[in-house]
Parts: sequence; structure tokens; C-alpha cells
Amino acid sequence: MIQSVCRRSLLTGLAATGVFAMLEGTAMAAPKKSFFSRVGLPIGLQLYTLGDEVARDLDATFAKVAALGYRDIELPQLYGRTPADIRAAADRAGLAITSLHLALSTKGFTSGLSLASDSAQIADSLGALGATWGVAPIMLFPDNWKAAPGETFQAAIGRAMVASGPDIWKRTAALLNEKAAVLKPLGIRTGYHNHNLEFAPLGKTTGWEILLAETDPALISLEVDIGWVAAAGLDPVAFLERHRGRVSHLHVKDLKPGKPANFALSMDPSEVGAGKQDWARILPAALKAGARHFYVEQEPPFAIPRMEAIKRSHDFLAGLKA
Repeated sequence: MIQSVCRRSLLTGLAATGVFAMLEGTAMAAPKKSFFSRVGLPIGLQLYTLGDEVARDLDATFAKVAALGYRDIELPQLYGRTPADIRAAADRAGLAITSLHLALSTKGFTSGLSLASDSAQIADSLGALGATWGVAPIMLFPDNWKAAPGETFQAAIGRAMVASGPDIWKRTAALLNEKAAVLKPLGIRTGYHNHNLEFAPLGKTTGWEILLAETDPALISLEVDIGWVAAAGLDPVAFLERHRGRVSHLHVKDLKPGKPANFALSMDPSEVGAGKQDWARILPAALKAGARHFYVEQEPPFAIPRMEAIKRSHDFLAGLKA
């Protein structure tokens, strides 16, 4: 009886001070939404992550990707198909293709459509895909570069870039500006995707600083690969804050802790959420920086099947509250 009286007195006191209402409101409040639900943007995928599987069966791949919850797609290439065929397959799966990687040159890197192609052809191809972005996936390669016997691609291109000095970065910036100025009136926007080579010291500067200084912000946006930023030893959030207003896309890429920072196209990859990246801070920072497309991307080697890897990445991001 005494306990009941004391309990009623306590509750009456809490109600009188408003504390009870505050506690009740806290308990009844809806849980915080996940980041992607809150901002109303889809979780995207850069199809490079799936390797050769895409080319083997485009319809089956797109269907699997859509079933996992992805809706926004960036293509690394056209897979030997016509843009209209790829668009039709994407439509059947309920996927939107918003961006295509276009190398700055076909020399020593790729074949088919590139930023060196006829501008009208680029615009027509992207229009057929339903995409408005053409993104250069890497800098212009030095002329006549080649690997020495026993040298890896990563080591060879890193060596060639250092030997080229600032000039190769200035040429990259000039070519980006030139192509973007022609494509913009055709309804195509141009971006540049980083690796970690950009951050290697070049005297008192870096390739990245040269690109920022010499590309026109009104023409060239940044597709920030936050995994390569971290691989270079830079703080992802500070990097995004510094580039606020120039970022249009984010490659959502995670990596395991422990590997030393480097500028040699080397990282120890993981599924998103299984690595060291602080996504609860990175994603809001990317949004503030201007990113409106968030593409999951994972580098090889894979410890699990690629489709399972992108499922884990999507599931983590779909539940992330930030």
C-alpha cells in the first residue's frame, strides 16, 4: 500500500513537471530514418563491380541487381551492345542508367566509345541510354608508356605518371574542358573520377591540385571515389567538405584497415560496411558537397561471390541511419 502511494506521488510529480510527457514522447517517437530514405535518393551501383558477369547475360544481371534493391546504375562500358539494347534491358529490370564512364583516350586503355569520340555520337549514345553524365574514369595516360618486363600495370602507370610530371595533368584538364564545353550544349554533363595517383606529390603540388586549378568548375564536376581518397591516406569527410559545390557523384567504396597509405593503385577492398570507412559521417558530407548519385563499387579481389558482395553492401546502406 505504501509502495503504491509512493508510486502515485512520483508519477503525479513527474506529470506536473512535464518530465513524464517528455519521456513518453521520447519513447513514442518514430525511429530515425535511414540515410537514403531520409534524402529520397536511390542506392546505385557501378557495374564494374560485377566484372565479366554483366557481358555474359545482361538481362539476368540487371534482374538480379534490381532484386537486391539497386535502382541507379553507372556503366563502365557498353559491353559490345548498342545503347538502345542496354536501355531496353535496364527498363525491363526497372533500373535507371544515369552515367557512363568514357575514357579520355582509346590509346592503350579501351576501345569503342570514349571522350575522344565524335561529340554528337557521345550525346546520341547517352541519350539512348537515358543518361546525362559522361565521366572520365582515369586521367590521360602518358604517350608511349608501357610496362617493363615483370612490372605490374599499377607500378608501370605510376612510374609513367611521375616521369611525366605536371604536364600530363595539365593535358588532362585541358582535354576535359575542351570536351565538356562541346557536350554541355548537347545536354551532356562531364565528370572526372579519381584514383589515388592524383594525390602523389609532384614537387610542391599534386596532380589533383593541378586538375582542380585548371578545370572549369562550370564544366567539370567531381565523381569522388572515396575509397581511393582513403587509400591515399586522406580524411574522407574533410576531403568532401573541402570540395563542397563541385561534387556530383560518390563512389561508395570501403576498404579494410591496416594497409599503409599509398599512391600506387593499391587497396585492400571490402564490402561496404565491413571496412574502416565511417559512412554515417561520409554520406551526409557527400550530400552537402553536392553528390546526388551514390554508386556502390568494390575493387577485386573478392572474398565472396560478387553478387553476394553487392547484396551485403546494399543491405548495409539501406539500414544506415545518418
